Amino acid sequence: MKKVILQQMISLDGYFEGPQRSIDWHVVDKEFNEYAVDFLNSVDTLLFGRVTYELMAGYWTTADALRDDPIVAAKMNELRKVVYSKTLKKADWNNTKLISSNLIEEIRALKNEPGKDIAIFGSSDLSVPLIDDGLIDELRIFVNPVLLGGGKPLFQGIQQRIKLKLTQTRTFRSGNVLLYYQTT
Repeated sequence: MKKVILQQMISLDGYFEGPQRSIDWHVVDKEFNEYAVDFLNSVDTLLFGRVTYELMAGYWTTADALRDDPIVAAKMNELRKVVYSKTLKKADWNNTKLISSNLIEEIRALKNEPGKDIAIFGSSDLSVPLIDDGLIDELRIFVNPVLLGGGKPLFQGIQQRIKLKLTQTRTFRSGNVLLYYQTT
């Protein structure tokens, strides 16, 4: 069975986005991009909520993305993408499937398909019900060396206590620390 892996960046004070949905504080450099390529090679499906999907589709298809980060851009554009939204009418990004109902059943079906793992980037609102339902198997949390003082907490809305097991850590030269957790 495939794993669903949630990967997210947070500030040291626990926000995944700052005020006005800002993410300009994310530390992304060569070392991070090397990690990203390795991670993208380990998955065959990307799962997004509407907001993250629109941000990703709006960036990774641009000439800037293709010029500045051609390897990651190529992977993002070629991988299968699933976007969950009750408001989108279409999803035009290459190789994208739009689902608008039965989220839990759809994710269970994806997990049972043969192939590589499934990654969720961003999409906090999408992730919360999946965590509550036990469908996220691993959390990879990048702690960025910044205090935002406000914004949206990553796991806002979790309905129950979820025990996690720290399985690995990695420190980046930028000061980012990647924490790997398994759900138990």
